[in-house]
Amino acid sequence: MAELTHMIDSEVFLTFSTYATIVTLKMMLLSLLTSYFRLTKKVFANMEDTSLAHSTEDKKKMIRVDPDVERVRRCHQNDLENIVPFIVIGLLYALTGPDLATAVLHFRVFVISRICHTVSYVLVLPQPSRALSWVTGMLATFSMAYRVLSTALFL
Repeated sequence: MAELTHMIDSEVFLTFSTYATIVTLKMMLLSLLTSYFRLTKKVFANMEDTSLAHSTEDKKKMIRVDPDVERVRRCHQNDLENIVPFIVIGLLYALTGPDLATAVLHFRVFVISRICHTVSYVLVLPQPSRALSWVTGMLATFSMAYRVLSTALFL
């Protein structure tokens, strides 16, 4: 148990905690941005969300698909698909005791790639900007996963 306490107090774990918090907050902000777009464009997914409208006809007009809302929602979905694995694999990676500089590089590359991905998705930057940022983040996560698996296989 003392080893686990030592690992949690390590600089690598504290650094991971910081970067994991940054991408989690970014992901949460996308949820708020989706809500903002839904409210300002009066576009809702469920009838009960249209309570501000008075007539049934007005409520039905609010249940529709808007390309801007969908773009932000898809960006948020992509964050869920990439940030959750980063947090799980990054935590396991931090517990393998990697070199601090290498760990920081992995964490920074992932966080910067996710920020670039969001900017390129929301601002509709031309491809391959979004694809390159996605691939970069995936490579960082796969690199950490490789370290976790190779460390576990040699125990």
